[in-house]
Amino acid sequence: MSSGAYLAPGLYLVATPIGNLEDITLRALRILKEADLIACEDTRQSQKLLNHFSITTRTTSYHEHNEAAKAEELVAELERGARIALITDAGMPGISDPGYRVVALAVERGMPVIPIPGASAVLSALAASGLPTDAFEFHGFLPAKQGQRRKELENIRDAISTQIFYEAPHRVLEALQDIVEILGDERKIVLAREITKLHEEFLRGPAAQVLQTLNERGGIKGEIVLLIGKAEAAEAVVVTVSVGDRVRQLMADEQLDEKSALKRVAKERGISKSDAYRELQRVK
Repeated sequence: MSSGAYLAPGLYLVATPIGNLEDITLRALRILKEADLIACEDTRQSQKLLNHFSITTRTTSYHEHNEAAKAEELVAELERGARIALITDAGMPGISDPGYRVVALAVERGMPVIPIPGASAVLSALAASGLPTDAFEFHGFLPAKQGQRRKELENIRDAISTQIFYEAPHRVLEALQDIVEILGDERKIVLAREITKLHEEFLRGPAAQVLQTLNERGGIKGEIVLLIGKAEAAEAVVVTVSVGDRVRQLMADEQLDEKSALKRVAKERGISKSDAYRELQRVK
């Protein structure tokens, strides 16, 4: 009797541990053992997990570089009655990882798609962050280029929900600097690092404080989830003020000349000085 005899045909999206191997579920282990085929983001990485749990199911690669062609191949097998488990290197398939194309195609062709829940870096970081969990948005990785990253941060300046990103360790200092300049020193953030692993850590506090901590360390290593607290009422009010009014406010309150005040406003809003100047001229 084949191993798949106990399992209904379909595409099983199997969550795998994000660090601690004990976080795999009993159901996930059963699915992986009874499937006809396991599609892996990286077969070499997945084999470590499969070997640890003595799982001998046949594997095939399914990653971002072969998704289009491989999705067709996998769905063709589903149409023939196959039981296929899809896994990524860590966490839930399709969440900032390969999986979307084969899932979308399977749904389009009327094939069963079954989620097998488990470890999630996003939800684990959010639950332990101390930030509001009633409403949140997950954006994947922050853009690598500074201009695009600052634009993304500008877009969430007035967010009324917790904002969640992945970030690479070699870019995190630059990202935090942009957060301080665009969202302000006091914006609450949480940096969750190496969740479920030996060196798990949560850095919580105002953006400027967390940035200072990392600067004193000389950087940080590991896989990072960056959470940004929602805008406080006072922060949202500032954004409703026009560039001209804000410039005049700074000139009056802090005795700045127009050029210095304009530079400050541009920095506060994450826009270029020339854009700020053009907006100022429009209202003069």
